[in-house]
Amino acid sequence: MDDKTYWTQRYEAGTTGWNIGYPSTPIKEYADQLTDKNLKILIPGAGNGYEAEYLFEIGFKNVHVLDVAEIPLTEFKKRNPHFPEAQVIHADFFAHEGSYDLILEQTFFCSIVPTDANRSAYFKQMRRLLKPDGILAGLWFDFPLTEDMEKRPFGGNKELYLGYLDPYFTVRTFARCYNSIPPRKGNELFGIFERK
Repeated sequence: MDDKTYWTQRYEAGTTGWNIGYPSTPIKEYADQLTDKNLKILIPGAGNGYEAEYLFEIGFKNVHVLDVAEIPLTEFKKRNPHFPEAQVIHADFFAHEGSYDLILEQTFFCSIVPTDANRSAYFKQMRRLLKPDGILAGLWFDFPLTEDMEKRPFGGNKELYLGYLDPYFTVRTFARCYNSIPPRKGNELFGIFERK
């Protein structure tokens, strides 16, 4: 089953367990300390887009949401009628073209089937979409990766992620998240990575 079909079925069935209904605390607090409101920001695998909604509300007008499933994007547009239509992108992340100052990771990486090829392609595409000195920042799950290729979210650990990151990014910070929401406490890493 391709990703578009998988996620469309999940949204139709209402089985998107990581939809918390608001922007995650670590992403919100990271956004709160950003000072350049002109940053061009991408949130891939945005789902319901609560982080994008928050960023837009606090003055970041160049925020783009991308998802392979149309249903959450339709709901996002209903909730945010003033959000620019052209910045809501229904597409495959790996085929997306663009150039961004900042890309925010929030439960997207953990949704991709965790083969070596897929995980390498994720970081390669992230680098390609970022401007020189662009930043990839956000959350990665820190729990064991199972052998079940259908059991999303998929996990991993810091050492594993660093192996994929190294060819494409310089690590500014990558540590256990101190401000996770309660259900994810102890299971998230927060990272800020600069494009090489």
